[in-house]
Amino acid sequence: MAAAQPRLGVLGGSFDPPHVAHLAIASEACHALGLARVLFVPAAAPPHKGTDERTPADIRLEMASLAIDDDLRLTASGIEIERSLVYTVDVLRALGARYADHTLVFIMGSDSLLQLETWHAPDELLSLCTLAVAPRPGDSPEAIAAAAARWGGRRVTLLDVPALDVASSDIRERVARHRPIRYLVPHRVEQYILETGLYR
Repeated sequence: MAAAQPRLGVLGGSFDPPHVAHLAIASEACHALGLARVLFVPAAAPPHKGTDERTPADIRLEMASLAIDDDLRLTASGIEIERSLVYTVDVLRALGARYADHTLVFIMGSDSLLQLETWHAPDELLSLCTLAVAPRPGDSPEAIAAAAARWGGRRVTLLDVPALDVASSDIRERVARHRPIRYLVPHRVEQYILETGLYR
């Protein structure tokens, strides 16, 4: 009998900036699903932001690298930025080709699971990966469970991770108001933000 392929976690997002909730979710996914590694994949062009609001992609990729630098289970990937990919299904297709000897696990928040039917080609997306879902504050456990069942219970794992109410938008606002962000972001990310004047 052939050995099972190692599992590769994929955590996408703007990472503007990456924060402690991202790290907690990635760590729990590694533990719960026995992932060989988790790729942090910054979005090339976050769809919910206007062009004027976006922090340049290379800066967000650098912050993702700084955030995970001391955890060997985590790696930053610029594949979405390098190829100017738009849809998650395209990112998973590209990663599936690059890591053909791995099984992909896409890590998302419960807010994304609840809106999955609005995503581009959700059925094809689920043919390329399984899902690991972290609860978001305010999302009903019943609604999350129902959404997981809708997409196939065996293809969706609900992660037992604390629902940390930390948002990148709040961190950017705190920096703009000269408020502390220590312990909300990894130390090296905090240093980078303060030294470069980002979000000021």
